[in-house]
Amino acid sequence: MRTVRTRFAPSPTGFMHIGNLRTALYSYLYAKKSGGSFILRIEDTDKERYVEGAVDAIYRTLEASGIKADEGPRDGGAYAPYIQSERRAGGIYERYAEELIARGGAYYCFCTKERLEGLTDANGVRTYDKHCLNLSKAEVEENLKKGLPYVIRQNIPKGVETKYDDLVFGEIVVDSAELEDNILVKSDGMPTYNFANVIDDRLMGITHVLRGSEYLSSTPKYNLMYDAFGWERPVYIHLQVIMRDATHKLSKRHGDANFEDFIAKGYLPQAIINYIALLGWSPGDNAEKLSMSELIVNFSVEGLSRSPSIFDENKMRWLNSQYIKELSADEFKRAAQPFIERSKAAGYDAERLARLLHTRTEVLSDIPGMIDFLAEYYDVPFDYGLFVNQKQKTDSAVAKRILEIFLAEEKNTEFTEEALHTFLLELAERNGYKKGQVMWCLRVAVTNRAATPGGAAEMLDLIGREEVKRRVLTVLRGFSE
Repeated sequence: MRTVRTRFAPSPTGFMHIGNLRTALYSYLYAKKSGGSFILRIEDTDKERYVEGAVDAIYRTLEASGIKADEGPRDGGAYAPYIQSERRAGGIYERYAEELIARGGAYYCFCTKERLEGLTDANGVRTYDKHCLNLSKAEVEENLKKGLPYVIRQNIPKGVETKYDDLVFGEIVVDSAELEDNILVKSDGMPTYNFANVIDDRLMGITHVLRGSEYLSSTPKYNLMYDAFGWERPVYIHLQVIMRDATHKLSKRHGDANFEDFIAKGYLPQAIINYIALLGWSPGDNAEKLSMSELIVNFSVEGLSRSPSIFDENKMRWLNSQYIKELSADEFKRAAQPFIERSKAAGYDAERLARLLHTRTEVLSDIPGMIDFLAEYYDVPFDYGLFVNQKQKTDSAVAKRILEIFLAEEKNTEFTEEALHTFLLELAERNGYKKGQVMWCLRVAVTNRAATPGGAAEMLDLIGREEVKRRVLTVLRGFSE
């Protein structure tokens, strides 16, 4: 058996889409599970669609995701270079294009733009008619000698059925009549994706190709090239699409599901990787939270689905919250710090805020919205209706009396969370209130919120004695207005 070699071969045409990242992840998992190698190759032959900075985004995404290439542009390897534009400089594609022509698998095409446009039917569909395949060797040599512009086209045999086995979808049969003589080398000498992809996979010893199911029907084109060269075909594993809803698939074109956007939102990389691993693959049990090492151990082709998966961000939020809860206090503080600093409550004790937020945070970008109220207290009218709580049996009259008692007695306690908690319990007992009534009224009074990341004692401690007294006095004055 051949040693497994998989590859991820993205084109630097924009950000790293979740679908691309899942392909990289599955290729990596399959290689590692099999004891093989995972190769990164940059396919930058389409210069018109090249986006500045996209290559760096690919590296950043893979590094953040924990996907480590065994060979690649920055990792080196026996098959360097791993960037197609650099490989072209060595004349690799030209040599193999000429060999494919000699073997009858391709041919020179000198057709002009005007002639090609004339092949377009009433529906706007253009199908090449193999016109230049019929040129004699002498005619081809004469045209080349004249310097006529040309492309190199694949010679697709007509009237045959092409078959191959996919490890997910089983036997795939395509009639060659459905395939066109696509261009392999453009008029500027640049190889197309279809050609360079096959040559590089062969030369780099790629044994297993994982890619999207949109390539199921076009894979025979690649196989015909393998056959023409007399090469062994790779094993194919096609992956179903990821949908954003029942009718629309995730699309880079529409800005869907950019990995770095999710990082900016405050998702942890390990949570994103865990979630997308489950989009189209099941470990065979009810396990939902899996580390990278667990993914490698459990990954199998048998778990891959033939059906599309729907991207559910709410599910990813839940999974992210589980990873956040497992962070140490220091890890969470470091992760939360940038989001605390961009909030309006940035002046409060960041360590205390982090401690309060740790178990209450699903996504880090939620943090500003969870604590902005601390700094907005005087910017909005106080909502006295919050004091009305049927469960706690409180209203404005109860709240007013509790706040008055608090102001009269607060000087008798130390302003720390633990001391305040004890003080409020004793205050309730001494004055005939339930502890929930006291806690509710004090927390509402100093936050103007029904929900806060912490209870009354935690909020009082965070806000501080002098500001707490100021807020309580402000609320009491409002009762008489």
